[in-house]
Amino acid sequence: MADSKTLFTLLECAAGYALFEVVAFEEIGALLEGSMDTVTDLKRFGRAVKLKSFEPFESAQVALENANAISEHAMTATLHNFLEMNLPKKSKSYSLGVIDTGLATAISDGLSVSCRSDDTVREILRGCRMHLDVFIKGLEGGAAEKAQLGLGHSYSRSKIKFNPARSDNMIIQSIALLDQMDKDINTFAMRVREWYSWHFPELRDIVKDNIMFARAAAYIQDKGTLFGSNEDDEKEDKLPGLVAIVGEGDMAKAIIASARTSMGMDCSSVDMVNIINFTQRMVKLAEFRKNLSMYLTEKMGIVAPNLSALIGDTVAARLISKVCVLCFKMSQRESIGDFVV
Repeated sequence: MADSKTLFTLLECAAGYALFEVVAFEEIGALLEGSMDTVTDLKRFGRAVKLKSFEPFESAQVALENANAISEHAMTATLHNFLEMNLPKKSKSYSLGVIDTGLATAISDGLSVSCRSDDTVREILRGCRMHLDVFIKGLEGGAAEKAQLGLGHSYSRSKIKFNPARSDNMIIQSIALLDQMDKDINTFAMRVREWYSWHFPELRDIVKDNIMFARAAAYIQDKGTLFGSNEDDEKEDKLPGLVAIVGEGDMAKAIIASARTSMGMDCSSVDMVNIINFTQRMVKLAEFRKNLSMYLTEKMGIVAPNLSALIGDTVAARLISKVCVLCFKMSQRESIGDFVV
């Protein structure tokens, strides 16, 4: 290796910080020629690299704090004290190998230490990870894997819990649910119109709106209840309710008049119960869709009021959804992979 300085390497793992010293450059030099034997062979690697110091994390909370800091390329007080205590204080003829370039910059600025992050450092740290349970007593027998698993779960939970875009997440889920419900309600409405029209086909020609049709069908149920021997009494019972649903007295009267001369088939009580149950569920789904739309409008007024005023709540919500998906995919490139042994 061309560099004559003493080389130390910093390994961040789920259990703590480890500092290694390269003592045999001729063994590591083979890495530059593409040989992997020096890393995989424990005997050769053990002659080239020695563990200088290891500081375990005091608790899971401390491990999580350091993991979050490293993911943001920042040096914590724990790491600062660890390096300050174990790196040579008098001699400056050494360099510190760090796998993350951002963290290397933070360490160099904070401690005035010469840092490097290149292929040689990455290969050395790969060997340190591979043989970590040999260098550090207490990590054998699956202890390192358990530490990785615990820290990974804590790290993921913290990212979800403290996600600054949590309001955006509500908008993304709401607009996705609205789009799905629009498709479902349209399909259910067509099924209601087809099913109930076997009993009262004239109603579909009078009431064009799908939701209004479903509400009217759920209210009317058996068309025979719209007329009877005492026609005037029966009309008075159903007419106010129909007017409240369709909004027009003439339309309500036309429905009652059409029921008298309807060509639809009679339904048994069991058939009618199933038709009305499905119709009522479809009406409730439409009401929930309306409430969800109002909720989305309120959320957009809080998160992006200007964008909502310019292009509308629905289009603005879809735009936010697309942007957040792209940001999420980009963020997948930054992970805690460097922190896992």
